[in-house]
Amino acid sequence: MTDIHIAQHAPRLDPRPVAHRVGLVALSTDHTSEVDYARILCPAGIGVYVNRIPFANPVTPETLRAMEGDLASGAALILPGEDLDAVIYGCTSASVCIGDAAVRAQVAKGKPGCPVVTPVSGALAGLRAMGARRISVLTPYTLETSRPMAAMFEAEGLSIDRFTCLNMTDDRDMARIALDDLVELAAGAVASGSEALFISCTAVRAASVIDRIEAATGIAALSSNYAAAWQVARLCGVTGALAPGHLMTFPGTP
Repeated sequence: MTDIHIAQHAPRLDPRPVAHRVGLVALSTDHTSEVDYARILCPAGIGVYVNRIPFANPVTPETLRAMEGDLASGAALILPGEDLDAVIYGCTSASVCIGDAAVRAQVAKGKPGCPVVTPVSGALAGLRAMGARRISVLTPYTLETSRPMAAMFEAEGLSIDRFTCLNMTDDRDMARIALDDLVELAAGAVASGSEALFISCTAVRAASVIDRIEAATGIAALSSNYAAAWQVARLCGVTGALAPGHLMTFPGTP
């Protein structure tokens, strides 16, 4: 039998493996959020720690609202007993259909005292930081799922110049929209006079081509993951352009 020796000196422990750490409550079907946040946040010393909660397609207001009961337990299982700089909830349309304040309250039950970021809170903060009041919106959803989002933006005092939806029902297909087509669709979704374009859905891979979308549209563009990454980075005290795009030039939330 091989002898196994116990080392004479225990290793020193750093306070944290990385400077900052954020949680992500992702959907069980999600293909995109982890990739986007890893690309944008991790190089800046922000670790992203993920837990997934159940979601069943199709994407409808009913299936989106069904996630509310899993938010607290989902957040609680991300590094239990340890502090996080923030927790992100990775679903835009559910944040709208459940209600953004209700989503943040449920996530906070799982991680008390921790700031909660949603794609909606990130988008609204980003639009305010840029001073954008007139917007165009592109979603992959159906009319039924898109209408509550239009109402939300209008309730926040924003003017919607054009709202375009792709009438899709499966978030796994939303994650497969070809990037060239996404840029072309974004260009066609912008109305004259809009100050910014918001591309909804954490499944859509718009964050990786924000610079191309801005070049094609001539205005600032925000996507769900892009805006949430910007907001959570600023909450961590990390400034600077972590990715291409106009919003990343702004140092913090208003």
